[in-house]
Amino acid sequence: MTVRRQDILDEVRSWLGTPYVHQASVKGAGTDCLGLLRGVWRALAGCEPEAVPTYSMDWSEPQGEERMWDAARRHLIEKKLNDMSAGDVLLFRMRDGRVAKHVGIISKTGPVPRFIHAYSGYGVVENALSDPWRRRVVACFEFPLEDM
Repeated sequence: MTVRRQDILDEVRSWLGTPYVHQASVKGAGTDCLGLLRGVWRALAGCEPEAVPTYSMDWSEPQGEERMWDAARRHLIEKKLNDMSAGDVLLFRMRDGRVAKHVGIISKTGPVPRFIHAYSGYGVVENALSDPWRRRVVACFEFPLEDM
């Protein structure tokens, strides 16, 4: 199935306002950042590429394992940070020296780029990719548009 970037944007925008619920992935009812990505994937491909194990709020911090980054590399296509496009997935490291454990989808590029993500305390929101957020980005991925 071929997916267009506009399909990704339409789907992720349809999640705006969904409350933040850790480990959830149900549009309108509750989701976390990974759940948002999983929900968009399901809407585009019909099923998730692998089962997601139960995870704590600290993810793999104690082990220092880049589990989210490794999973993204298994199912998405990594690209250079300066090649970001609308519909791409951003991976964030929320604190220096910690594992990357937050994701969002770019909703707009250009002079004032924006992204959509599920953020604890706020739900699914669209934010400017401001300097504080941009400094936290460690990787950019695109959906396998031809292979979903």
